[in-house]
Amino acid sequence: MTTIKQAATEFLAKKRIAVTGVSRHPQSHGSNVVYKRLRDRGYQVFAINPNADSVEGDRCYPDLKSVLDGVEAVVIGTRPETAEATVRECVELGIGLVWMHRGPGNGSVSGPATEYGRRHGLTVIDGGCPCMFAPTADFGHKLGRLVLTATGNVPRTIAG
Repeated sequence: MTTIKQAATEFLAKKRIAVTGVSRHPQSHGSNVVYKRLRDRGYQVFAINPNADSVEGDRCYPDLKSVLDGVEAVVIGTRPETAEATVRECVELGIGLVWMHRGPGNGSVSGPATEYGRRHGLTVIDGGCPCMFAPTADFGHKLGRLVLTATGNVPRTIAG
């Protein structure tokens, strides 16, 4: 077992990160918040949305395999029912770190996707948000992390 803090540190040590579910209509869309925060903190971040050519003023890719030179980690910000397809693509491409975004609601977490990823050697963070941990954290996300850890939406440990 790995603590969530250890898993987050490993994930955020990567510099080429894709974010799925980034929307052309970003009003309070979690994926867009994560995308912009990573970009603003100096990460080389790639927006993934098969229905958009650009988001947040940047090029958008239809899928992970379309990103030239690949990525090191993926934040899943889509509906849970599409998470497993993304995890399968991560396995195919050799991307070993996946974070399924989850705030106060159900978020993107999918039990079958989590199990599939872990069975195939991926580190899957099944809940919470990269913006809750240094170096991307802000006060609001830190506070949210405390509350959402208490409610079970942020895992305390990550199974290996």
